[in-house]
Amino acid sequence: MQEIIKLLIGILVLLLGIPIGNYLTKITKEELLSGQKWFKLIIVVSLIGAFISLIFRNDAILFSLLFISIVTSRSLK
Repeated sequence: MQEIIKLLIGILVLLLGIPIGNYLTKITKEELLSGQKWFKLIIVVSLIGAFISLIFRNDAILFSLLFISIVTSRSLK
C-alpha cells in the first residue's frame, strides 16, 4: 500500500511539470530560441537516464529525470 502511495505522489509531481514548463516558456522566450539544440539534448539524456533507472529500479532518479524531461519539453513547445 505504501508503494502505491509513493507512486501516486510521483505521478502528481510529474503532472506539475506541465504547468511549470508552460510558465517557464512565458518568462524565458529569448533564451529558448538560442538554446533549442541544448534543450533537445537535455530531453534525450533525461529519457535515456530514466530508462536506465527503470532497469535498476531507482524510483527517485526515475521520477527526477522524467520531471526534467517533461518541464524541458513543455518549454520547447
